[in-house]
Amino acid sequence: MTAPLRPRAALTTHEVFNMPPHLGDRDLWAEDAALREGVRREGAAWAEDRIAAFGRLVGRAEVTEKADRANRHGPELKPFDRYGMRIDRVEYHPAYHDLVALAVENEVASFAWNHEGPGAHVGHMALTYLFSRMEGGAMCPMAMTYAAIPALNASPALAEAWVPRLLSNRYDGRDLPVERKPGATVGMFMTEKQGGSDVRSNSTLARPVTDGSWRLVGHKYFCSAPMSDAFLTLARTEAGISCFLLPRWTPDGERNAISIQHLKDKLGNRSNASVEIEFEDAWAVMVGEDGRGIRTIIDMVQGNRLYCAVSSAAIMREGVAQALHHTRHRSAFQRRLADQPLMRNVLADLALEAEAALALGLRVARAVDEAGDGAQAQAFARIGTAIAKYWVCKRAPGHAFEALECHGGPGYVEDGPMARLYREAPLNSIWEGSGNVLCLDVLRAMAREEEAVPALLAELDAARGAHPALDRAADALRDDLSRPEEFEPGARALTERMALALQASLLVRHAPTPVADAFCASRLGARWTGAYGTLPPGTDSDAILARALPAA
Repeated sequence: MTAPLRPRAALTTHEVFNMPPHLGDRDLWAEDAALREGVRREGAAWAEDRIAAFGRLVGRAEVTEKADRANRHGPELKPFDRYGMRIDRVEYHPAYHDLVALAVENEVASFAWNHEGPGAHVGHMALTYLFSRMEGGAMCPMAMTYAAIPALNASPALAEAWVPRLLSNRYDGRDLPVERKPGATVGMFMTEKQGGSDVRSNSTLARPVTDGSWRLVGHKYFCSAPMSDAFLTLARTEAGISCFLLPRWTPDGERNAISIQHLKDKLGNRSNASVEIEFEDAWAVMVGEDGRGIRTIIDMVQGNRLYCAVSSAAIMREGVAQALHHTRHRSAFQRRLADQPLMRNVLADLALEAEAALALGLRVARAVDEAGDGAQAQAFARIGTAIAKYWVCKRAPGHAFEALECHGGPGYVEDGPMARLYREAPLNSIWEGSGNVLCLDVLRAMAREEEAVPALLAELDAARGAHPALDRAADALRDDLSRPEEFEPGARALTERMALALQASLLVRHAPTPVADAFCASRLGARWTGAYGTLPPGTDSDAILARALPAA
């Protein structure tokens, strides 16, 4: 938040002291050693100047203030105009439009596709990570627009018409046909009331029209960013579930027959609208092959899942920064909170979790960059995305709670960012496949792609000998992977062990020794409960915390 000018500390009844100062403008790139090292290590050093500039831009206090406003003054549904005619419009606070514009102008939706080549997705995820520290709602249309590109490329004519608009760095939030706007965003309407993640149970029907277009009749239950210029959706044809592009305006300049029923009253992510909608003979065009809609959206799902994992890592990172700032400027029992041994244990543990989450997210992003290089790289991208999405998103809510608790009461009120971060944290674990769906997808990747397990084990073998706890964990995992009949009942435990081993392998190879040793000693030991603040004796908390956030 922007610091108020000369607030009065000497009040009539008492003097205000022992309170942290306002954070003010921050350089999110300069303060994050793990991000800087990860970007260089995973192949995006060529984009470092761009990412660094964005870290300074998005770290400004006014961005935090706009995020606060956009979440306090959420979207409003305007289904009708003053004369009773349907407009199905969602109106956002101006701060939300400012945030989306900031993201679009800095290619948070388009970077990987505008700069294709080694490290493009790593650079894209670095931008995603930086923006997600400040605000999650504006990231929803960014994630979907990024993820839509592979699906649209399945239909060359559609790609020619739409992809250049999605790759534009100009944002126009007006309620107009896309032909009258300098750029566009795309949303996704997939789930229905009876199905949720089981999109094969979708009941929306599509009928062909002689001009090659289709008409859709049905509903969708959870639809975010409903003012996007078009939506990818699924509907049933005679051939099966198919994918369609559904613009908000038809080619003849009329509003499409997409009726918004109501806004969801969500736990968090309040700046971003989510709605229930009905298709009333809505105009659409098919994307990909008839009856192959699930196949068409697979790459899109992967893209969204990577966004979820990296965004959750960002929530953790911001929680660490906020907790360290508070505890370094707050004293209790004649000593700064950040100097007290048990608090240092908690803070160091939170920092370890955040760094491991980022390391895994950037490594998977590199796998996406390398997916065209061979079957093993492609297999690791798929299984790694599912593992990262499950574990990092699953850890984020508890991490946000612990960071909030470091503040005590001041963390539990809406004046600061922790309440918003806490509400935001569960979302990424739900979106694009909740826990069980992700773990089953890990098993499917192992069953369908023969290179998936070898790719995973090769990643662990690269760290062989670096830490005895990791060697033991990798050996046990290799043994368990030889017994596939036991997988499904224990799929969550198996996926967790994969995630921890992958994170440990990255840290022992690339992070400073105190970080790697503490992570392996805590996470790979038989006594680990998952609770924060339980690092073993001998942990070098000083080194971990100095790395996590340089003291002001």
